[in-house]
Amino acid sequence: MRKWGPLVAICLGTFMLLLDVTIVLVALPAMSGALGTGLSGLQWVIDGYALALAAALLGAGMVADIKGRRPVYLAGLVLFAAASLACGLATSTAVLIAARIVQGLGAAAMFTATLSLLTAAYTGRARSVALGIWGAVASGAAALGPVLGGLLTQGLTWRWIFFINLPIAAATVLLTLRVIPARPAVEPGAGPGRRTMDVSGLLLFAVSGTALVYGLTQAHSGGWSGPQTLFPLGIFLAAGLAFVRLQGRSAHPMLDLTLFRHPKFVTAVLAVFVGQVVAFGFQPYTSVWLQSLAGLSPLRAGLVIVPQAIAAVVVSALGGRALTRVPLKARMLAGLLLIGLGALGQAVLHAGSAWTVLVPGLAVSGLGVGLLTPASSALAMETVDTRRSGMASGTYSTFQQLGYALGVAVFGTLTAARMQQQLTGHVADPHQAAAQLSAGTAGELTAHLTGVARTAVDHLLHAAFASGLNTAAAIGAALAGATALLITAVRFRTPDGPAHLAATATGTDGDRRPVPPASAAAPRR
Repeated sequence: MRKWGPLVAICLGTFMLLLDVTIVLVALPAMSGALGTGLSGLQWVIDGYALALAAALLGAGMVADIKGRRPVYLAGLVLFAAASLACGLATSTAVLIAARIVQGLGAAAMFTATLSLLTAAYTGRARSVALGIWGAVASGAAALGPVLGGLLTQGLTWRWIFFINLPIAAATVLLTLRVIPARPAVEPGAGPGRRTMDVSGLLLFAVSGTALVYGLTQAHSGGWSGPQTLFPLGIFLAAGLAFVRLQGRSAHPMLDLTLFRHPKFVTAVLAVFVGQVVAFGFQPYTSVWLQSLAGLSPLRAGLVIVPQAIAAVVVSALGGRALTRVPLKARMLAGLLLIGLGALGQAVLHAGSAWTVLVPGLAVSGLGVGLLTPASSALAMETVDTRRSGMASGTYSTFQQLGYALGVAVFGTLTAARMQQQLTGHVADPHQAAAQLSAGTAGELTAHLTGVARTAVDHLLHAAFASGLNTAAAIGAALAGATALLITAVRFRTPDGPAHLAATATGTDGDRRPVPPASAAAPRR
């Protein structure tokens, strides 16, 4: 136990933080019914966690540089557990969203320390074994999330998808205190270049990302030209520009903008960002459709989604050896195209569709994720030397999570807008009806009807939701295809590699943050 204790402690924390990305998917209708929340509330239950995780990753790495890996990991565990308790006890949507945001902050602190703790605890062959097991656990968490969420929601209540974290977190804290040294003799990633926090940069980045997601989620209710949308988007632009300017002037920036001078790195980040948007952005609404209109239980809805995660795990695990001679760029392109084809394969719903029509598209999309994510992460890290690997991996992981958060916001708005368009002229208040459909409360729209009238309205609602999902999936497929074409046109310069970046880099930054394995991308996945 002493030898593998650190691995168990780290894998338990990783399992929890990645499980909570996907475990909420099948619980959304139950949350909506219990808390009376609508589309924007459901979006923020998902996006609050993903956005906080993305926004805090770089800052958490800075804290770990200063305070050490184990203290940051333990603090993240405690914060994550406290926020999980608050999520489970939440009596309003606002409290649940706030607790999910705090959960994301705790997850960022845990995530940023995992690989550094592993590499400090093991060397040689034992390190290879440990990293392999860690990757498998991360992959399994993403795949198990929808199923476990369905079991807990159906067997107990949706609140237990959060309560389950408490005993795991307690065991992980105790094990970490026992088996992981307070401070290793040499902490991987402890760089001499930074001893202070870039608080201004961290706040500007968080404000910018939050304003963007908020503006996108308000577009359906307030319109694209309404103040509810334009004002937060204006804050996003102002805070984003201020952040870029601040980072460009800093001697030790939180985000080194010189990374974006290199085509390989930009291409890798763009590919994984779009891959996340398309593969997982409309999945929450698919889960709502499966339960509220296709009539599946939470558990069965979770099982429908699982083929995507399993395909991603299998391809990422087996493809590493089988495709070693295939260029990384070619693997990324194939992954994006498969993700696009998978999305297109899901744009086939109609009023009478059964859940089975989605499975082929989900599986193909998973194959694409399994190809894209390891290839893009490898290409991103190929650009930099070891002194910049921490900054590069943190930036890559941040954009990966942002892709998921923005995908949920954008596709939620598009799906609801298309539903409203389909319902206009058929119901008294198409906007409200679309909002109820999106929130998984379709039954409330037909509860007062009987006979032929109920059948007609039920058919209309099925057709409207199917049209909304088809629109989101088709737009996602087009986005993936367009991105693949753009990447095809990119030509990598010969000098663009570790040596070149080492010559242009400013300062040093240790290897602080992990690049997630393929399935850890799931939302984020």
